[in-house]
Amino acid sequence: MPVEEFAAGWISGALGLVLGHPFDTVKVRLQTQTTYQGIVDCMVKTYRHESVLGFFKGMSFPMFSIAVVNSVLFGVYSNVLVALTATSHQERRGQPLNYTHVFIAGCTAGVLQSYCLAPFDLIKVRLQNQTEPRAQPGGPQPRYRGPVHCAATIFREDGPRGLFRGSSALVLRDTPTLGLYFLTYEGLCRQYTPDGQNPSSATVLVAGGFAGIASWITATPFDVIKSRMQMDGLRQGKYKGILDCVSSSFRQEGIGVFFRGLTINSARAFPVNAVTFLSYEYLLHAWE
Repeated sequence: MPVEEFAAGWISGALGLVLGHPFDTVKVRLQTQTTYQGIVDCMVKTYRHESVLGFFKGMSFPMFSIAVVNSVLFGVYSNVLVALTATSHQERRGQPLNYTHVFIAGCTAGVLQSYCLAPFDLIKVRLQNQTEPRAQPGGPQPRYRGPVHCAATIFREDGPRGLFRGSSALVLRDTPTLGLYFLTYEGLCRQYTPDGQNPSSATVLVAGGFAGIASWITATPFDVIKSRMQMDGLRQGKYKGILDCVSSSFRQEGIGVFFRGLTINSARAFPVNAVTFLSYEYLLHAWE
């Protein structure tokens, strides 16, 4: 099992996280709160009330967890492809691309990544939704003082299962979309790369960017449901499950609710995934 795939996934994921977290904070707030009139209004209010640091709330924990989550994603994907094709990452460049194998490997990676991601993503979303400015003596105190305190509070109030709140919606979001994610990336790289050669940096950037956009267009409806269910613990069990969350959200806010955050998701997806794939490919070639 090539451990380089896991290590490259870890480092590339961390780079993508730093670049995309401010956009992710705005996306999460738009999906779970009704106090904002749009992307610009959310950004302005966040900056005025919390300063630029408000956009980076909840990032410290993902910086740690990305080591697990992204290494699982890229490591499982590559190793499943090795099992299906009996070829290494480098050897696959010179052979016809089997789109079925790519999609299966991406979906498998999506399932396993979801269960690794669930507790970390829950804590990130809870911290991102805290709109209080940095705690000051005599000022309003946030519910959670940090990621460890957030995890301990959830565990105390809801037990171990509470840390996996929204995980079913997360699996439904990531399983098909990560299959599409890798399918788009590999297809574009192969389309614009001569047989037997490695894709150029420009090709990797463009393919990675469009792979991110394609996956988020598909993922956004379930991403909305996932985020709302993750915040549900703060609302005394407002939703009974995924279907109840879907029907309640639709009944109260219409079909448009399932596409909240799509614009900023797409804007974030291109640079984040372009950088992620470029650093991933670069590291793999550097370690060959």
